[in-house]
Amino acid sequence: MRSSRRRERVRTLETAALGVVSRAALRAAGIDDADVRAEVRAERWTTPGLQTVALHSRPLGHDERLWHAVWETGANVAALDGVTALLAAGMTGYRDDRIHLSVVHSHAVKRIPGVRVHKITRRHDRELEPHGIPRVRPAVAAIRAAHWADSDRQAALLLVLPTQQGLVRTADLLETARSIRGRRRRAFVGGVIRDIALGAQSLGELDFARLCRARGLPEPERQVVRQGLNGRIYLDVRWSCGVVVEIDGIQHTWGLAPVLDALRQNRVTLSRDTVLRIPNVGLRLHEDAFMAHVAQALRMRGGSRRCAKGTPACSPQDRWRVRTS
Repeated sequence: MRSSRRRERVRTLETAALGVVSRAALRAAGIDDADVRAEVRAERWTTPGLQTVALHSRPLGHDERLWHAVWETGANVAALDGVTALLAAGMTGYRDDRIHLSVVHSHAVKRIPGVRVHKITRRHDRELEPHGIPRVRPAVAAIRAAHWADSDRQAALLLVLPTQQGLVRTADLLETARSIRGRRRRAFVGGVIRDIALGAQSLGELDFARLCRARGLPEPERQVVRQGLNGRIYLDVRWSCGVVVEIDGIQHTWGLAPVLDALRQNRVTLSRDTVLRIPNVGLRLHEDAFMAHVAQALRMRGGSRRCAKGTPACSPQDRWRVRTS
């Protein structure tokens, strides 16, 4: 086949605009291995892999490397997954130069430089995106990325970032977690997902009293309410000696929430209370450090006895009351 005719046929292939095509696609277009060798000898094309043909002689770009990784691992079985799928979906603020793929465990894979292949038990219904390069949906990718992460801190970040950036809905994250279960840190990942989806109702003030008791600290009042300038102000937990702890879900980082939180915290601080803020995900990652802050604040405000639950308020300005359900 003449070179001009080959190039005309190649331009009709799905990934030709990127600069790479698969040998399977070339064969389907009537371009056989002999045609490829002719283009390679003419130094117009290169073959960076057994299944990949580059329509140029330069190094592969990022998107070309993604397709190359999928084709070389197995076009019908491999898909971008984990961090790589999240980045392909548009996640920002994170970098991983490795390409993460998933394949069903029964598929044999070969080593490809810069590519990490993860074996999974099976593909779930509607796990893959319907168009473009084979990749899993962001909710699936986030959960698997958390299980494959190098640390708990990295795992939490890979669940928080795509949720903050609107790539994953919290409802989808909760639903997907019921079927996508990794081998590592199951309890931790499940807890962080509940923190993200349910806010302070997950870990938050519901377990905060238990953490206090475990450290010999007095149990605080929960869901304390005060009348502020623009209506009621609800606080997660408070001791009568004037120590307040606000336990923030991920929703406190969205939109105008940080501004409203700052106004509320300033109002409470100006009433002479000590206010500590603890992200609920942070409480999972650094429980001891945050609880040490709480213990220090209680000591500074008069010690455990003065801060015990039910103790009378410590100043005439203190008009807090417990919210009744």
